Amino acid sequence: MTTFVDRVELHVAAGNGGHGCASVFREKFKPLGGPDGGNGGRGGDVILVVDQDVTTLLDYHHHPHRKATNGAPGAGDHRSGKNGQDLVLPVPDGTVILDKKGNVLADLVGQGTTFVAGQGGRGGLGNAALASARRKAPGFALLGEPGEERDIVLELKTVADVALVGYPSAGKSSLISVLSAAKPKIADYPFTTLVPNLGVVTAGSTVYTIADVPGLIPGASQGKGLGLEFLRHVERCEVLVHVLDTATLESDRDPLSDLDIIEEELAQYGGLENRPRVVVLNKIDIPDGKDLADMIRPDLEARGYRVFEVSAVAHMGLKELSYALAETVAQARAARPAQEATRVVIRPQAVNDTGFTVTPEGENLFRVRGDKPERWVRQTDFNNDEAVGYLADRLNRLGVEDELLKAGARAGDGVAIGPEDNAVVFDWEPTMMAGAEMLGRRGEDHRLEAPRPATQRRRDRQAERDEAEEAYDGFNPLG
Repeated sequence: MTTFVDRVELHVAAGNGGHGCASVFREKFKPLGGPDGGNGGRGGDVILVVDQDVTTLLDYHHHPHRKATNGAPGAGDHRSGKNGQDLVLPVPDGTVILDKKGNVLADLVGQGTTFVAGQGGRGGLGNAALASARRKAPGFALLGEPGEERDIVLELKTVADVALVGYPSAGKSSLISVLSAAKPKIADYPFTTLVPNLGVVTAGSTVYTIADVPGLIPGASQGKGLGLEFLRHVERCEVLVHVLDTATLESDRDPLSDLDIIEEELAQYGGLENRPRVVVLNKIDIPDGKDLADMIRPDLEARGYRVFEVSAVAHMGLKELSYALAETVAQARAARPAQEATRVVIRPQAVNDTGFTVTPEGENLFRVRGDKPERWVRQTDFNNDEAVGYLADRLNRLGVEDELLKAGARAGDGVAIGPEDNAVVFDWEPTMMAGAEMLGRRGEDHRLEAPRPATQRRRDRQAERDEAEEAYDGFNPLG
């Protein structure tokens, strides 16, 4: 059963925002006390966060669909809905997030590094929040926005200081097992190691991590064998260690040709040209292995490599190798540029930036794209004429009608707001009222202006008395 997964496709869905509430306050002797609808709650975000205790993406391989909770709708008496709970997903250190097209969205390195994979939807405003001097009692509320949904790809790139590379069965797993406390699977057949193994090595005052990358073969950079599945784990390593088998049983192989082939694969993969290299001649405990190591060592040193002869089984030459790697790692760390604190960049919106575009499509269709118009459309309840009229007012104030006129739109032309696959299309009429004119001025409730029944009865009785008094004053009993 697979226990290590370093690449998964994850489907994330943030929570939807709760709908706003349209409510009117009522109590005894005060049946229409004004709007008191509360706002909807915000939908929960989907957040990826680096956790050092997580080393694999196996959990997301088995459960690739993740969704945050929705925000609760608002209620009367100015009660706002509860916000949705954020969904926090722990990922290993060194996880790269990509979209479906392969574009890098984030590179998560370092404990606690976060990335919002899905933004929760905003909660809709209740009619209490929409009330104003001109709109005293809105008979509508805004809908909550849907949460962001998207498919992302998670790729794990091992974060280590030293990477052991080489042919299958070169002794990399044995070497990491004696240099550190790691306990990888070790056997005498090729491709024993199917997953990268990490170990921590202490050499003097230097502590570094070492990774055993599964065996590479010719064509690995094009995906042959384990290929690209594990070449990515070499990218973050500061030092590359070529582990060469000096006692190979294959007659068509020798350590020098193995080194050349692996270097060619690394060069084709790219980005590793400036990494320090160290060559380890393994299995010198075998007589033939020791003789071959003595023969090829001058050639390797002539190429500029630091060469170490070791035996993982007999524990020969390990101390010298460990301290040499610690020295190389320390030099690489010192040469690394100092990390600068993350700078917060604020990009204010331009004064003349309307935030939307109007594009003609065909003869009688115009498409409006922009964050504000599309968000307002998502928040509108099209079953409520007053809400549609409010949307028309907002679009008009934003300048959409003016831009439509400049683009050549005429009354009756189609206007689509939003992307092609999810747009709201309507027939455009300049300064359209969308039926809200039947309600009087938008947002006004004439019931609040009407006198109460008891007051009206008192006024009627007073009017009758006044009429009676006027009639009596004009009556002359003497004729």
